[in-house]
Amino acid sequence: MAGIIALLFVFTEGIAQTTVKRDPQIQQMVEEVSAQNLEILVKKLASFGTRHTLSDTTSKTTGIGAARNWIKSEFEKYSKASGGRLKVDFDTFTQPADGRRIKQDAVLKNVLATLPGTNPNDHRVFIISGHYDSRASDVNDAKSKAPGAVDDASGTAISLELARIMSKHQFSATIIFMAAVGEEQGLYGAAHLAKKSKAEGWNINAMITNDIVGNTYGSETDLKDNRSVRVFSEGVPATETKEQAALRTSVGGENDSPARQFSRYVKEIAERYVDQLDVKLIYRRDRYLRGGDHTPFSLEGFTAVRFTEMNENFDRQHQDIRTENGRDYGDLPEFADYNYIQKVGRMNLAVLANIAKAPSEPQNVGILTSDLTNKTTLKWEAPKSGNAAGYYILMRETTSPFWEKKFYVSTTQHTLPYSKDNYFFGVQAVDTDGHESAIVFPKPVR
Repeated sequence: MAGIIALLFVFTEGIAQTTVKRDPQIQQMVEEVSAQNLEILVKKLASFGTRHTLSDTTSKTTGIGAARNWIKSEFEKYSKASGGRLKVDFDTFTQPADGRRIKQDAVLKNVLATLPGTNPNDHRVFIISGHYDSRASDVNDAKSKAPGAVDDASGTAISLELARIMSKHQFSATIIFMAAVGEEQGLYGAAHLAKKSKAEGWNINAMITNDIVGNTYGSETDLKDNRSVRVFSEGVPATETKEQAALRTSVGGENDSPARQFSRYVKEIAERYVDQLDVKLIYRRDRYLRGGDHTPFSLEGFTAVRFTEMNENFDRQHQDIRTENGRDYGDLPEFADYNYIQKVGRMNLAVLANIAKAPSEPQNVGILTSDLTNKTTLKWEAPKSGNAAGYYILMRETTSPFWEKKFYVSTTQHTLPYSKDNYFFGVQAVDTDGHESAIVFPKPVR
């Protein structure tokens, strides 16, 4: 137990918790994420001319077909280096015409590389995704040049780079590295996989989409920020039932959805392993009136979040390549910041590696409500998979966006001298190496 107790957290008011101890294997993987590799990947994706979802599928050098075949071949190269453990496939489906952005039925393909978990009793699945399609100013223009370097070759490159590194290692849970199609036409690739996952009963513990994660300069505002990354997460789950809504209202849990808990987890773990990084938790599902590939997963009831650069440059997004009045437009690879993409890639890797190595989350977590008291007693059951050496009880004030304190305990019931009226609590399992599970928000129990 001494190894766990050594993982004490230092807290500064208003700043997320950090740890002085890092897992050496995770740290090594984090440092392997290469800005040079990411630049090569982004430039290769940009070289296909356009990756519009409805562009050419027969050419070997241009269009969506050439792009997806190359992505698949890259994943297969990493699979060979991993001894075949990384399973690579097209996720093929027919998207019916929608009368808007899909003019006629189209055969579309996500590219998936699956790294199976090593624990047969661990059925958790984690998905990391970027969309590989691109667009010009006219969303239905399938022929004009649309390099899509930041939107979203940057996110696709992160999926590829992490597959290269992580496929050489073993994790208890399964990780799927995804290059999604059809995002610009209506989130169609992600929607297909989300529905398929739901229908087949996949236990998706969390889904991350990296979309627009390669720019550090904000147009119009003249802001440059290479430290900050936004994490968007929904508050009230899209699939919440009437009974769940009533419970949420009675305990004040509108800011403690699984997506919000995961975003807090992301901030803590990412800032633990990646220096000069500020994870900004944005408490809405996505940007104002906009959406991304995590949205279909949220709508199917899965925990899903979006990673996006802090200040978007709208001269680069959804723009024909041109120069007007001395101002350059277009999402070209020379405008991407590859050291920043590296930082976001390292953030993704740290979070995925830590949670995929950790035990699964505690079960039936509750706060005892049989007596009126100014203390708080929590109880729970052991995780379904993994070896939990102990548990952390997390606590924060009701106005705080982050967990402020973590109490280590070795039992499955514990009483704290803090009132449940004045604080929020969570519980997570932790193994002997300090890998923490997802955080569970407790329910009232008698």
